[in-house]
Parts: sequence; C-alpha cells; structure tokens
Amino acid sequence: MSSPAIVAIKAPKKKKYRLYHPLTGYAFIGLWLFGFLAFSLFPLGFSLVISFFQWGLLDTPVFVGLRNYVQMFTIDLMFQKSLQVTLTYAFVSVPLSLVLSLALAVLLNIKVKGQGIFRTIFYLPSLITGVAISVVWMWMLQPDFGIFNFFLGLIGIKGPDWLGSTHWALPSMIMMAVWNSSGSQVVIYLAGLQNVPPELYDAASIDGAGKVRQFWRITLPMLTPTIFFNLIMGIISAFRTFTQAYVMTRGGPQNSTMFYAYYLWQTAFRDIKMGYSAGLSWILFLIIAFFTVLVFKTSGKWVYYETEGR
Repeated sequence: MSSPAIVAIKAPKKKKYRLYHPLTGYAFIGLWLFGFLAFSLFPLGFSLVISFFQWGLLDTPVFVGLRNYVQMFTIDLMFQKSLQVTLTYAFVSVPLSLVLSLALAVLLNIKVKGQGIFRTIFYLPSLITGVAISVVWMWMLQPDFGIFNFFLGLIGIKGPDWLGSTHWALPSMIMMAVWNSSGSQVVIYLAGLQNVPPELYDAASIDGAGKVRQFWRITLPMLTPTIFFNLIMGIISAFRTFTQAYVMTRGGPQNSTMFYAYYLWQTAFRDIKMGYSAGLSWILFLIIAFFTVLVFKTSGKWVYYETEGR
C-alpha cells in the first residue's frame, strides 16, 4: 500500500505596509502644527504688524509707522514709570529668591527626621494660584488686623500701611514674590544637590576641608547650572508680573506698583489701544530677550558643567 503524498502548504506572506509619502510625518503632527500656526505664530506676527497701526479694535486701523514706538520713549511717562518699577522689582526679587532658595535647599538636604514633611511644606506655596496668594497676602499686610503688623506691635513697632504707602507697596510685592518663588526653586536646587558626586566631599574631607569650604569649593560650583536655570526663569517671570498688581493694588498707590505687564493690559483692554499695546508687548519681548541673551553670554565665565573637566 503506497504512502499518502505529503503536500507542503506555504503560509501566505504577511503584507508589509510602508508609508513612503513625504507628507506622512506632517500628517502625524498636523493637529499640533495647526495649533501652533493658528494660536502662536499667527498672533505673534499679527501683533508685530498692528504695532505700526493706530487701532481701537472697532475702527479701521490707520498706519502710523514708528509713531507708537517713538511715543513710548518720548512723551509716555507711564511707560517709563512702569519700566522703572518692573526693573526695580526684577533686580531685587530675583537675586533674593535665588539666595534664599539656595539656603533653604541646603538646609532641606540635611538628613534629619521628617525631611520629606519639611520639603513638602516649603513647596506648598508653588501649588497655590496667583490670585489666591494675592488675597492671602492682602489680609496679612492689612494695616489694622494684618499678621505682620500684629507681630510688629508685640515688640512695640507700629506697622506701616503696606499696600497703601508709596514707600512700602513695592517692597511688599517683592517680599511676596520671594516667598512665592522659593518653593519651586528649592525643589530644583534639591535635584541639583543630588547630582553632586559624593566622592568630591569625601576627598575634600580627607584634605581637611570643612563644611563651609566644601560649600564654596564644591557645592556652589556644581550648582551653577541649576542657578543659571533658576536665574533665567526668574527674570522671565519677574518681567511678566501682572496678577499681584491687578488683584492687590491696581498699580497704586500713585503708580508705585505700576508693573509693565499691568500697564500693557490697561492700554489694551481699558484704553482700547490695540496698536500701541502691541508695540508695548514687543518692547517687553525685546527687554526679556536682551537680559536672557546677556545671561547666556556671560554664563561661560561662571557656569561650570561637570563634563567640561573630563
């Protein structure tokens, strides 16, 4: 009896689908690309165009060339005042925030019981919205029943009218900004401290270096990239300050807290000068870009990266 024939059946090959069209990649990022063009690039270009026009939003734009920019630097005293207030605020609050946050981060990096709880407490201010923080600080700075004047009264000092005084309104804003920004900066500093190689401290201890010398010779140089990042973000944030002035003082008293961003908002949505406010926004962009580039250009002299020494 003959054996049955064995028939080999080949499985069908799976089809390989390959997309060779050059527009395939753009199809995948199409939604993001549309959002970027419609809500970022187009408004940016449109604001630059209308900055050369006089436009009240409901009327026909009138081309005025560079008149808006000339007016800012010649006859607009409020522009000069707001720029002065914002520069003072930035040059004081940003360095204070960097120093205080670094000191807190070094203390919170010490191994003690309940370390995580302390870190959480100091980070909490970063989780609160700007409006809520402003309302709380308005209560704390209240001249009659505020907590600041209460403690000053315990030691026999009559507290000032913090937000109602031309001398104390801006320092009050600076004090609040330092407190508010310390939480997020402390977390970033703590991350930077974890990246410092422990063998550097071991070698320094063997050589007889104390804690203070180790901080200045090891910790601080290794943290310069983190300081650089916090400095850039602090500068950008300081020049964009708006919520505090809007909620707490409305630019007063006597324009002592007239921040640049708040003046820009007033010009656009109270005075309905869209062309002029667009010019103000571009001046703000150039100011922030100038200080950012300045920090980047000088960073090579004081920022140390570990890979550079290898």
